[in-house]
Amino acid sequence: MAYRRTPAVVSRLEDKRARILAAARSLVAEGGWRRAHIATVAETAGMATGTVYRYFPSKAELFAEVLTNVSRRERDVVAAIVDGDGSPAARLAGAVSAFAKRALRGRRLAYALIAEPCDPEIDRARLFWRAALGEEFVRLVRIGQDQGAFRRGDPRLAASCVVGALMEALVGPHAPDPIEDDATAERLVAEVTEACLAIVTRLPARGIGRIA
Repeated sequence: MAYRRTPAVVSRLEDKRARILAAARSLVAEGGWRRAHIATVAETAGMATGTVYRYFPSKAELFAEVLTNVSRRERDVVAAIVDGDGSPAARLAGAVSAFAKRALRGRRLAYALIAEPCDPEIDRARLFWRAALGEEFVRLVRIGQDQGAFRRGDPRLAASCVVGALMEALVGPHAPDPIEDDATAERLVAEVTEACLAIVTRLPARGIGRIA
């Protein structure tokens, strides 16, 4: 007779898996991908290294799931704002502001998710979820264009510019560092939001893109 896991066993297994993922996320948030190792994940989760490997055969697989879980939540926050009430400009400002505030609250984790060098498996997950986030901004740009609130043009190009500007301003080499107080963080969020709105709501300078 085939063995069937009881609800108690399933719950215990799920709890261990959740503890592993929580420990891995915490370590990445503290020191990035390179400082997080299976042994330290196991120690943080309060279990043996072999137990971690029973759930995740490799470090890359574990951390790709960490990235996926965090990135999915960020995408879902933006998607809810896109589908919410308000003008397209208000929704864009809300989406950019929400993403920026959440990233600044965990800037080390944001850097790992967005830009830190990592294993190819993790990078593939990162690119997938960056594209998924971008699709939400594409949807919003199209809504704004359909309502006449945003300037006409390629919505994918505009969304790419918004996402690129947003991420570069938060964790790129030219991002302000350190952010020492809440007032500085609020000012950065406001400036990033204004810059992203300018991408879709203002006409380009006369003559840009023309060949003499």
